[in-house]
Amino acid sequence: MSIRRNSELINKSKEAMLAAVQLYNNPLIHFKSENFIMLVIVAWTYLLHAYYNKEKIDHRYWELRGKRKKYSKTKYGAYKHWELGRCLSDKLCPLDNDTKSNLEFLIQIRNEIEHQKTDKIDENISAKLQANAINYNYYLCDFFGERYSLAEQLALSIQFSPIITSQKELLLNNDRLKDNVQKFIVDFETNLDVGILGSPKYSYKVCFVPISTHKAGQADRVINFISAEDPLAKNVNVEYALLKETEKKKYLPSEIVAQMKAEGFEKFNVPKHTKFWQERDARNPKKNYGVKISKQWYWYDSWVQEVRKNCKKKYSRGVQ
Repeated sequence: MSIRRNSELINKSKEAMLAAVQLYNNPLIHFKSENFIMLVIVAWTYLLHAYYNKEKIDHRYWELRGKRKKYSKTKYGAYKHWELGRCLSDKLCPLDNDTKSNLEFLIQIRNEIEHQKTDKIDENISAKLQANAINYNYYLCDFFGERYSLAEQLALSIQFSPIITSQKELLLNNDRLKDNVQKFIVDFETNLDVGILGSPKYSYKVCFVPISTHKAGQADRVINFISAEDPLAKNVNVEYALLKETEKKKYLPSEIVAQMKAEGFEKFNVPKHTKFWQERDARNPKKNYGVKISKQWYWYDSWVQEVRKNCKKKYSRGVQ
């Protein structure tokens, strides 16, 4: 498939995701979650098709007729490409298990609600929708580069970058959830690994308590974030994950290189690290990969993960 065609798939994927978020955040739109789910399934399908095209992985339906492939086509002659569920189940699917579980949840919710009217379910699954948007932007950039990022385009209740303190949203329970949807959620999550259930890639949840204060400058704060060690945390419903605010670990470039060498990437060195962060514009403060302290740049764990992924793609195969 041509580069032009792949670019069209990426753009259509982005448009579908942006439309999903805009609809979700439009106060005049009802059935927010239902609309969001339908559009993000389209967005992820196009994104994975573009990825498989880039990697030259055939994602059309076919069967062997003798020694030749016989491709399945529509009534009017178009190739039948994999739907999202098939994209996820393939052994070459590049998504991590937590992200896959999030998408499988949304696909099955779609199947449960598409042929019937639902009560308002937005608040019940909003954590999954928020996680999905963040996951999408991560893989969009991972597959095709930071220039495609949607993180700076929208500052809405569904966002494409991890939520900072000033943006954290209230996630509520909703007793109006229909029985069939509730039963599906219970059945689906009963079979999930505990690690996936607690992953922000599966469900992006926050913990909050109301503030009552007489201190100047504090009365307008709606949410107060508590540490995991705070006595208040013991009374928090176990369905919510506590945000443990801690000082981020910092690394010097030489420490990152030493760590990569210890992991078997012997050909990785400081000059290659420098070239990599320059190509990724990784010192851009908006990307939050590190911080400058007293004229010295330090890198966060998030950057170490990016370096590790780069090393796995390049230096484990002997690339100089």
